[in-house]
Amino acid sequence: MTATRAPDGDGYAEELCGVRKHFGAHEVLCGIDLTVRPGEVTVILGPSGSGKSTLLRTINHLEKVDAGTVRVGGELVGYRRKGTVLHELSEREILRQRARIGFVFQDFRLWAHLTVLENVALAPISAQRRPRAEVETEATRLLERVGLAEKAGEYPRRLSGGQQQRVAIARALALRPRVVLFDEPTSALDPELVGEVLDVIRGLAGEGSTLVIVTHEVGFAWEVADTVVLLDSGRIIEAGPPADVLDRPSHPRTKAFLAHVL
Repeated sequence: MTATRAPDGDGYAEELCGVRKHFGAHEVLCGIDLTVRPGEVTVILGPSGSGKSTLLRTINHLEKVDAGTVRVGGELVGYRRKGTVLHELSEREILRQRARIGFVFQDFRLWAHLTVLENVALAPISAQRRPRAEVETEATRLLERVGLAEKAGEYPRRLSGGQQQRVAIARALALRPRVVLFDEPTSALDPELVGEVLDVIRGLAGEGSTLVIVTHEVGFAWEVADTVVLLDSGRIIEAGPPADVLDRPSHPRTKAFLAHVL
C-alpha cells in the first residue's frame, strides 16, 4: 500500500519507491512506497520488529537499500544514476547528503566530552564548513528554542534524559535540514520526562517543519500527524489522516495493533 500521494507535479520533501531491505534471508522492508510533502508530519506506527527503524534509517543511507530508491528534496540518496545503473556515492558525498537530513536517535548520542553548545555546533562547523561564530549564535538560539539556553556550558552527563534528547533535537535542527527524522525519541526516557520532548516536537510541527516520526505514542500521533502510516512485517498496510487510520481503521492488523496499544 502507498501512503497518500500528492498530485503529479507537486514537490516532495521525501519519496521512497519500491524500497526493499534484507538482513540475511529475512526481508525487513518489502517494497515500501512512501511520500512526504514539505511541511507535513508523517508518523510511522507498528509492532516491534515491523521494520520502522530500518525504514527510517534508509532515508539517510544509514541502511543501504537492496532495491528501490530514496529521494530527499528531489535528490537521490546514496546513489548516482548513470543510464539505468545506480552507483553508490562516496562516503564524503553521503555525509554531505546526511548533513541535510536531521536524525534524532532514541539514545541521544551526544558527545560526552563536548559541552551542550559544542554538541549542537559541531556538525554545521565540521560537515557544512560554516563559520564558527555564525553557528554558535544559531546554536544558542536553538537551545533557547528547546528551553535549554542556561545549559549551554554543561556537559551531557549533567543533564536528565529529557534534556539530553532536547539537545539532540537542537543538534539536528542546527544542520538546517530539509527533513527531520525521529526514531522513537521518547522510548529511552522515564515516563515523567516524555512530555518535555513531545512538547518540543509539537512546536516543530506547529511551525511547519517536515518531520517523519517513528513512535509508539498513538495519542501523540493523532495530535500532530498529517499522515499516519501503519507498518507491519515490512509492509505499509494502512496510511492516511489520523482520523481515518486511528479512528476508523480498515485493515484487521491495524485494528489488532490499536487494540493492543490503546
